[in-house]
Parts: sequence; C-alpha cells; structure tokens
Amino acid sequence: MAAAYSGPLPTHGRFDYRAITRRTPYRWPNGAGLAVYLGFNLEHFAFGEGLGANIGPASPPPDVLNYSWREYGNRVGAWRCLELFDHLGLPAAALINTALYDHCPELVAACVARGDELVGHGHSNAERQGALDETSERELLAQCRARMLAESGQAPAGWLSPWISESLHTPDLLAETGYRYTLNWCHDDQPLPMRTRSGQVLWAVPYPQELNDIPMIVARQMDAKDFAQMVVDQLDEMLEQASGPAAAPLVMGIALHPYIVGQPYRLRHLRRALEHVAAQWDKGRVWIATPGDVCRHAMAVEAGAASNPGAAPHA
Repeated sequence: MAAAYSGPLPTHGRFDYRAITRRTPYRWPNGAGLAVYLGFNLEHFAFGEGLGANIGPASPPPDVLNYSWREYGNRVGAWRCLELFDHLGLPAAALINTALYDHCPELVAACVARGDELVGHGHSNAERQGALDETSERELLAQCRARMLAESGQAPAGWLSPWISESLHTPDLLAETGYRYTLNWCHDDQPLPMRTRSGQVLWAVPYPQELNDIPMIVARQMDAKDFAQMVVDQLDEMLEQASGPAAAPLVMGIALHPYIVGQPYRLRHLRRALEHVAAQWDKGRVWIATPGDVCRHAMAVEAGAASNPGAAPHA
C-alpha cells in the first residue's frame, strides 16, 4: 500500500521554484545591485468596529485607546515622516486606503505633491479583503483604482491587500482590473512574474514582513533603536550579497506605519537608519526607487530577455 504522505503537496500554481543562486544576473539603473524603497502605509480605520493594530489590550467598542493611537499617524506621525523624507531627499511609495480621501485628503495630496507613487491598499484597514466573495473583491479593486485616479490623477499600478489578506482569486482579479504588480507575496528578494488565469502576468515585488514596523515593534515588541539597526544591517548585508558580476540584483523594502515610527522617539532612530540608506545612495551603491520603478525595470529586462532566451533572468 502506498504511503499516506507521499506525493506533491497542493500548490498555488502561480510560479515555479528557482533558487536565487540559479538566476541570470542583471543590474538596476546606474549599475546598482540593490534597489531600496520605502513602503509608507497610510491607513484609516472605522471608529468602534473592525480590525486594527493595538498598542494596548483591546477594549470593547469603541476602543478609544487603540483607535486614537492609530489616528495619531494621520494627524502627526505621517507629517513628521514626510518632513524626514524631504530632508533626506528620499522618494516613497504611499500605500493608501481610499477612505483617506474622505477623512484627510490633504495627507494624500502631500504625497502626490512630493511625486510619490500611490499604491492601492484597500478602502480601510479595518476590513479583510480575503473574506469577500469574488464579485465583491473585484468591485473593491476596481473602485479603489478608479477613485485614486479621479482624486489624485494616478491609477495605481500596484496593490497591497489590507492585512495581506487574499482569496484564491486575488492575483487573477488584480491582473483583470488593471494592476501590474502585487506586494502581497514575500517569498523572494527579486521581482518575479506570476501566472494568472487570463494569461496576463502579474508581478510580485518583494514587500518585507521582517523589515516592517508592525511585526517587529508591535508584535515582537522590539525597541525602535533595534528596528533602526535592522534597517542598517539589512542594507549592508544585501549590498554584499548583490555585489559582483555574477550576483543577482536584489530588492529591499522598508515597511513603515506613521502611527508607529512617527512617534517622536522612534522617528529619531528611523532618521539614523534612513541617513545610512541615503549615504549609500549618494555613493551610488544603491538605487532608491519605488516598487513601481522596480516593476517597470524588471518588465523591461524580461522583455529584452524574451528576444534573447539565453539571458532570461526569470526562466
């Protein structure tokens, strides 16, 4: 009798396995081996209902403590972070809930004025996308994209689901509603194409679940100075990994939430970390980009490789 546990496990079918050490090398603009981007999460939460990160024990609705702590990010923390980004000359990708257009449209406008990329991030982070039926999920993706285009003049190319919550159909629906890339999958250090049911390619751009203030500072209760050192160590190690003519190009995202890192004592440590990032940019060692920039470059490399199959970086 055959063993009960033999044979392959169920799979998503979106991409095949290929080790990072078995890929054809290419470079980012200006010959850089490492691309770095800031994923700046701007979120709004329903009062008295739904989900949300907590600084203290959750209370029965209306949980004023945790709601107001998160709201600090939109009122104060985000503006302090934008001042820091401006001071260092760093671009960012603003991952926005469309509920911000009703609540604090001037915050989104400030990101647009800076020239930041806008990335779709649901209507509110009080809701899980993966709980929706397929019709409702399609409507969410389409409505967020349409509103961002109408309000900010940008139809987002990228998407990050609230709480990284997906259904089995999310990649298909993203491609079918006009998105080119997703930040939901954290399985690699390179942008990689994903299969969808329509035959369209949806790119997965690396989004960090380690270099991310929510799991590190809130869930694991890491101190801000230690999180800042994580940024420095990640950058230095990935620069070494991406050096040399045979090295694969890498992507380093830094996920930030202004109600966390916008707190003054944490911002002080974040400043030190981002100064280190900016210094490596000044030396030409890294490419400071947005996830959309990363996706476009990878698409161009892939298109070039299509006419030269021996050079295909993702085959």
